[in-house]
Amino acid sequence: MSQQTDSNVPAIRFQGFDEGWQENRIGKIVSETKRPIVLEDDQRYELVTVKRRNGGVVSRGYLYGREILVKNYSQLAEGDFLISKRQVVHGATGIVPATLDKAIVSNEYLVAVGNSDISTDFLTLISKRPAMYRKFFLSSYGVVIEKLFFDVEDWKKRTITIPRPSEQSKICSFFKSLDRMIGLLQRKHDKLVTLKQAMLQKMFPQDGATTPEIRFKGFDGVWEEKKLSDICDSFQYGLNASAKKYDGQNKYIRITDIDESSRIFSQANLTTPEVDLLSCQDYLLADGDILFARTGASVGKTYRYKESDGQVFFAGFLIRAKPSNIECADFIFYSTLTRNYDKFVTITSQRSGQPGINAEEYSAFTLHIPLPPEQIRIGSYFRKLDDLIAIHYTQLKKLKNIKSACLEKMFV
Repeated sequence: MSQQTDSNVPAIRFQGFDEGWQENRIGKIVSETKRPIVLEDDQRYELVTVKRRNGGVVSRGYLYGREILVKNYSQLAEGDFLISKRQVVHGATGIVPATLDKAIVSNEYLVAVGNSDISTDFLTLISKRPAMYRKFFLSSYGVVIEKLFFDVEDWKKRTITIPRPSEQSKICSFFKSLDRMIGLLQRKHDKLVTLKQAMLQKMFPQDGATTPEIRFKGFDGVWEEKKLSDICDSFQYGLNASAKKYDGQNKYIRITDIDESSRIFSQANLTTPEVDLLSCQDYLLADGDILFARTGASVGKTYRYKESDGQVFFAGFLIRAKPSNIECADFIFYSTLTRNYDKFVTITSQRSGQPGINAEEYSAFTLHIPLPPEQIRIGSYFRKLDDLIAIHYTQLKKLKNIKSACLEKMFV
């Protein structure tokens, strides 16, 4: 790829292309098509819809012809570009995949096909960009944004700047490869998350049981029921201080900084507590510490401190538990992600007003535990699983950021 500076060429483009992109009226290069279909009463037809935020064209199920009251439908073909006239301002555009070839849509949708000037693949790409979003909005009318209707003829009068078909093809191939990699990583990530959720159910005793359904070879015997207070040395509320701009060293973790799904310290918007830090060393997290969100809509969020997170102070709406045996901290943390724990949080939080749990209630939570060697083995298994999930998540995020940057830099 090479860098460009002219206003009619993108900032980044593939080598071998140096011509300026040409401005064209949409109506002259986008070919609208209709393939009217006569609906037979006893024939089943697949209907589609277009998801918001560039979610793509998806099936909305099957109906017999007699069940479709409005008969003004057209048939789709693989590669068609579809626009929802009532949802276009929300990004409801997409290309028809092979799996939806011959599906049908009503006249609430605009169907476009590729031609010698522009491919539907390229049209799909530029429709994800802010410039096209703006054109969709300007070409829509109505009072309430949820009910804006797309004026196709007005949109066709507007212009877009595009390269020759050969460069369009190169750009589309690049983004298809990027999407394939993102899709592959997303599936791997999702499978690992699903595996983790399944193993959390099977490797910890469920209601009324004293042993888990699955356990590592070499371990047997029943698990003993204990309170958190039996296996933790202390429970402490956090630092009551406001947050200021991150100073580059002292991090401040609040309820909002604990990622809901992965239970990690989200460091996207780091802050520092606005206090004399030398007098607040008791609020610094140490290896093995477990944090629990004690109030508000996020009550029950849990986080296990890792030394790789750096120097972290914890805020007042969190409770810190210090496990007696640091080697068993991972086991205790993952025990609090099981179904029984969710039930505990729900029951304990059911009060009038804002939901919340105090340190005494938190310390009274009961769980079944095996002997320390099995605790360590289980904790290690889930920690490695989480590390693998985090690696896939980071790679996925990087690829999505690359795609976002390319959508910005590779178009005019």
